[in-house]
Amino acid sequence: MKFIDEYRHPALLKSQLAELRRGVTRRWVIMDVCGGQTHSLLRHGLEEALEDVLELVHGPGCPVCVTPAEAIDDAVKLAKRPDVILASFGDMLRVPGRNGSLLLARAAGADVRTVYSPVDAVQLAAKEPTRQVVFFGVGFETTAPATALAVLQARQLGVKNFSVLVHHVRVEPAMRAVMQLPDNRVQGFLAAGHVCTVTGFAHYGAFVEEFQVPVVVTGFEPLDLLTGLTECVRLLETRQPQLRNQYARSVRPEGNPHAQRLIDEVYTIATVPWRGLGAIPDGGLVMRSEWRDFDARNRFELPAPVSSSDGDCRSADVMAGRIKPPECPLFGNACTPDTPVGAPMVSSEGACAAYFRYARSPISTESASGPLAPALRGEG
Repeated sequence: MKFIDEYRHPALLKSQLAELRRGVTRRWVIMDVCGGQTHSLLRHGLEEALEDVLELVHGPGCPVCVTPAEAIDDAVKLAKRPDVILASFGDMLRVPGRNGSLLLARAAGADVRTVYSPVDAVQLAAKEPTRQVVFFGVGFETTAPATALAVLQARQLGVKNFSVLVHHVRVEPAMRAVMQLPDNRVQGFLAAGHVCTVTGFAHYGAFVEEFQVPVVVTGFEPLDLLTGLTECVRLLETRQPQLRNQYARSVRPEGNPHAQRLIDEVYTIATVPWRGLGAIPDGGLVMRSEWRDFDARNRFELPAPVSSSDGDCRSADVMAGRIKPPECPLFGNACTPDTPVGAPMVSSEGACAAYFRYARSPISTESASGPLAPALRGEG
C-alpha cells in the first residue's frame, strides 16, 4: 500500500541503516517523543540494530501515561454517581488511579461507556436527557480539537447534560521540562509527527535556539524513523542545532489552522500536572471561562488535579529518558500488562508495554517482527 510498503521495504531500510551507521562517531542520546515511535522502533528491530551506536530513550509522548492518577480518581468518582454516565476512549479504562481504574469501577456497577469520538458522547447525552454524560478528555494537541468540536456541537444542539473532564496536554512544554532536568542526558529529539500535523513545527525554532539541540519531525514507519535518526545524527555530528521536517508528506510548518482555531476557541493554555513529571508550565489546556457550563470540574465542583509520586514505579524516570523500562525493579515482576503498576505498562503506546512485548529478553512475549528484524538476526 502507498506510504506503507515503500516505508517498510527491507532493502531501503538496510541501505538507510548503513548510511546512518557510517555517519556516527560517538554514541549520541536521542529521544523519540511519541509512544507510537517507541513501539515502531522496537517492533521493527531498529533499536536493537542501533544499540551499539545510538542510545535511544523514550519520552513522555503517551497521553494515557501522563494523565495524573488523581485525574483518573476524579473520573472514577464521577462514574460512581448514579446520575452520571462516564464516557471515555477505551485505552483509559485500565489505567490505575489511587483508587482503582474505570474498568474496576464499571465492574462494580458504575456506568462507564467506551466511545470512539467525543461527538459520540454528545449524541449519548442527547439520548439520555435525565443523566449527566461526562466525557473524559485526554490527549495531546491531536485529540483536543475533537473535544473542542464536541463542546461546540453540544452548545449548538442545546445538549445541557454534557460536560468534559479535561486533561489535554501539550508536547513542546514537556520536551522543555526534560531539557531543564538537572541530570538531563538528551542531545537530540525526534518530534511527534502526528502532533505536528495539528500544531505545525515552526514553533520548535525557539526551542532549538534556547537549548541548542536538533529537533527532527519524524513519522512512524521504519523508514521514517531511520531517515529522522540519520538527519538528527548528521546535525549532532556537524554541531548544527537546527530544526528539520522529515515528515513532509503529512506535516506543514503552519500545521492545521482549522484545528488550531477550535482549540483556541474552547481552551486556554495553563500549567497542569503530568503524571510522574509534576506541574509543567504551559503544559496543558483548560476550558475558557465562557465554556465553564461544559467543564465537568466546574459542574461537579471538583478541585484542580495534582500529580503525586507512583511510589516504587520508575515511570517518571522512563519518560524523562533517565532509564530504560527494564531498569525499573518492578518491570516484568510486579508490573506487567496484566498487572500494571505504572501507566506506561497499561497504555498501548507506553514505553514499558513496548519493551515487555518486543524487547529481546526472557520475559518478552514477542520479539521484533518487522521486515528488517529477520535480516538483522541472521535469519534472512
